[in-house]
Amino acid sequence: MNTTVSTIVIAGSLLLMLVSLIVAIRNRPMGMVLLVGFGLLEVAVLVQAGFVIAAVSGGEGPADKVTLFGYIGGQVLIPPAGVFLALAERSRWGSGILAVAGFAIAVMNARVLQIWQGVA
Repeated sequence: MNTTVSTIVIAGSLLLMLVSLIVAIRNRPMGMVLLVGFGLLEVAVLVQAGFVIAAVSGGEGPADKVTLFGYIGGQVLIPPAGVFLALAERSRWGSGILAVAGFAIAVMNARVLQIWQGVA
């Protein structure tokens, strides 16, 4: 697995979480910056998923592949789901949903790194 991509995903998701939190505190709905940011985050998560799939196909990876792919699959679904819910809720709570989504991606990605490295 490419740790550089994981670092980019974690840093990007924490940055988006912070921006979403600031937008929510300012009592604003989600704007174009957050929409584009979460779109780029989704692309980064898909790139990471591709690296993980390629590495596992090559014989690398942890023994517990089911948990690994569960986390990867969850990461792929969270950004679009968060954006969908934020678009449906056009108030400060939509931005709050995106803050939670950004935090969830960072935590899940850190867990993927732990699983890959064999840490329980």
